[in-house]
Amino acid sequence: MNIDLTGRTALVTGSTSGIGFATAASLAGVGAAVVVNGRDKKRVDDAVDKIREQTGSTTVTGVALDLATPEGAADLVAGLPDVDVLVNNLGIFQAVPVFDIPDDEWTRFFQVNVLSGIRLARHYAPRMAERGWGRVVFVSSESAIQIPTEMVHYGMTKTAQIAVSRGMAQELAGTGVTVNTVLPGPTLTEGVREFIADRVGGDVPFEEAERRFMADERPTSLLKRLIRPEEIGNLITYVSSDLSSATTGAALRVDGGVANTLIP
Repeated sequence: MNIDLTGRTALVTGSTSGIGFATAASLAGVGAAVVVNGRDKKRVDDAVDKIREQTGSTTVTGVALDLATPEGAADLVAGLPDVDVLVNNLGIFQAVPVFDIPDDEWTRFFQVNVLSGIRLARHYAPRMAERGWGRVVFVSSESAIQIPTEMVHYGMTKTAQIAVSRGMAQELAGTGVTVNTVLPGPTLTEGVREFIADRVGGDVPFEEAERRFMADERPTSLLKRLIRPEEIGNLITYVSSDLSSATTGAALRVDGGVANTLIP
């Protein structure tokens, strides 16, 4: 199979590191004009330079805006009115006992993880439909279907993304625009590295900490290791391509088998 996104513009939110960065690099590698996003201009610029160096692409650009706010989203679409591929990757997570999570944290997680993507899809997807082609991808998590006890508010937002994605796909039926969610499992990002250090102990060498974390807290994983961001980016790139034209309204697991269920 040959994936070629030459001539397509792809926006990847929250893409200065981790899954977002790997996805942006993957999309750039198959010809897309990629827009990298983050809140910090230096981190955005560094990510753009790194992707250009890795892929040889000359069409990678960046925009430093906080897309978790209405103002940031408005500024973005004013300067970038159209994209062909929207990857809603922006998200936060934190381990907190469920009965200790205050109202404002429930709201903050919803604003960042769910509403940020809704705002952008609400603008871009109808314009994609007018042109007869487009891809919207929400980066959810296996936590959407296997709620982690230590971060229920995070799991709630990931479940919400599946519902939103499915509803948008139904609204866009027959337009040439697909909307899907991708459900990564535990992935080796800097945030997860810090999360594991907090759970296992900062004095434990990371390879051993990874082994303990997977054995003790994610024992259903069939990989028995953390997924690498590039493995997630590969699936997102496929879903963003012409080759995935029959895949829409779907929740696609790339979780290493950690979700012990046959569905979605």
